Amino acid sequence: MKPQRTFHLTQEPFQAAQAPSEVGSMKIGIIGAGNIGGNLTRRLAALGHEVSVANSRGPETLAALAEETGATAVTAAEAARGARVVVVTVPLKAVPALPAGFLDGAAEGVVVIDTGNYYPQRDGRIAAIEEGLAESRWTEAQIAHPVVKAFNGTYAQDILTQGRPAGTADRQALPVAGDDEAAKATVRELIDELGFDTVDAGGLGTSWRQQPGTPVYGNRGDAAAIEKALASASPERTAEWRA
Repeated sequence: MKPQRTFHLTQEPFQAAQAPSEVGSMKIGIIGAGNIGGNLTRRLAALGHEVSVANSRGPETLAALAEETGATAVTAAEAARGARVVVVTVPLKAVPALPAGFLDGAAEGVVVIDTGNYYPQRDGRIAAIEEGLAESRWTEAQIAHPVVKAFNGTYAQDILTQGRPAGTADRQALPVAGDDEAAKATVRELIDELGFDTVDAGGLGTSWRQQPGTPVYGNRGDAAAIEKALASASPERTAEWRA
């Protein structure tokens, strides 16, 4: 395995306030209503959380999802207002276009989950990522806020159908990477509430281990299988991924 390239200016973690460590019922903002965002809206609302959901086309286009789930359709600029957790689930090419200051009205210590993946065929070539910068490190630089990487290799339908009670044999596990341990704990607790185990994938600088083309991406295994997949990852992009 070749060593990961080091970026002294941009690989350093952002400093974040302590995030809440208990889930409970809370306000959650979801920016992006595609497959992952839509199904997270469905499950989190069903669990009793106060969910606001936004997309790039305006809240009027989310009327059906809002009616189905009880979530509130809002603009992207409003999605984080008062939220303890914000999920950014948009294509990477859309991240720089998120409204300036969209996190300004969020709760203190807001936890931001990044579900994004870099596909150059869709997103265009992003030089820093091509040179070895972790995708989510690039995203947090764009939004000027720390992120926790999760759900990026999860099949959207699994969010609706594969959740199981804690302790269930072969319970599916998801990798979670981030620099802020309290924020990461909040995300892991939320995922547990959704019905999945989690594996701590380390800091955001090594979150390349769960990017597209790695053994953990799309892996439906249990915690042991996910740990093994993370350990066997290489930072080299596969020919299949580039195609």
